Amino acid sequence: MQKQLQRPISSGSEIRKAEIEAGALEKGCPSVTVVVPTYNEEGTIGQTLSELTRIHSKVRPLEIIVVDDGSSDRTKDEVARFPSVIYIRHQRNMGKGMALKTGLKIGHGKIVVVQDADMEYSPTEIPQLVKPIFDGRADVVYGSRFIGKRNGMSFSHLVGNVILSKVASMLYQENITDIMTGHKVFSRKVLESLRLKENGFSVEVELTAKVLKNGWKILEIPIDYSYRKHGAAKIRYRDGLGSLLKLLSSTFSKN
Repeated sequence: MQKQLQRPISSGSEIRKAEIEAGALEKGCPSVTVVVPTYNEEGTIGQTLSELTRIHSKVRPLEIIVVDDGSSDRTKDEVARFPSVIYIRHQRNMGKGMALKTGLKIGHGKIVVVQDADMEYSPTEIPQLVKPIFDGRADVVYGSRFIGKRNGMSFSHLVGNVILSKVASMLYQENITDIMTGHKVFSRKVLESLRLKENGFSVEVELTAKVLKNGWKILEIPIDYSYRKHGAAKIRYRDGLGSLLKLLSSTFSKN
């Protein structure tokens, strides 16, 4: 049996479907919330959710939240095939950062996983990503493509990520190899301590900068990465430049 969950988010979003396993709700907070920000990913969101639902046996209770950032394709129809998934839709495209913030408002998990919807990052990696936080060895875990295996990453994305990661490592005296990874995991207490401002892709570096400034422990573990087979990458050169500027400004800001 499933329990219907309906809750207003904001004037910029609406819940089209929000169902979650009643057992998870009855036990209180789920152990893990997976937030899946998505925009026009009809070709991959179904596979992403299929793999996420299969890891229930290893990570339970599990809460899956898809934040549809104003898609104009059949993303909503694909998500509808998974009745246990919480689905939230922005009325217009507002950016990855805003999608993450919407998902964080809804989620209840003690640990929060960010999972991109393009299948460049396999959901099967999640059990090993959350384990260091469950074990008390880290507050934040990044799945790093640069100490793992990369298959097909574009040259521009490779160079941009290396530059951003090296700048962050230099600024914060912490070895970060993959600042823009789409597999990030946070304990709830970390996220509650952060006041995120960025709405676009720069949220990736804002997260890292604020985590490091607040003294939270980041652990990177290797993951396998494969360049997307469907759809087009959403990040552009201007996003990389904006992320670099945000990284520099975050270093000297008080918040």
